[in-house]
Amino acid sequence: MIYIQEAHPSDFRQLEDNVEDKVVHASPKGYEECVNLAGTCMTKLGIRFPALIDEFNNTTEIAYTGWPDRLYVIDRDGRIGHKSAARPFGFKPAQVAQTLARILPSIP
Repeated sequence: MIYIQEAHPSDFRQLEDNVEDKVVHASPKGYEECVNLAGTCMTKLGIRFPALIDEFNNTTEIAYTGWPDRLYVIDRDGRIGHKSAARPFGFKPAQVAQTLARILPSIP
């Protein structure tokens, strides 16, 4: 997972879903705030795999068009093994798990 900039920060555009899910956060002011916010996001979403944090200027997000949320799996050869549709309908961790099982068969 690569955590990118906030989609709907409270100081810009807030969604009712964010309020209901209690994930209302202001835009981070620096990299350390991004790291903390990413941890909160992963905890709230129940994500249990490693994550990286995009640079503060979002170079990875720009390169891979990960906005809004997309799930990618990059295989051992550096190719995209899975690219989900944009959120909310494309956020399906089970599909990522299937791809990982296919490319890393030793993982149960």
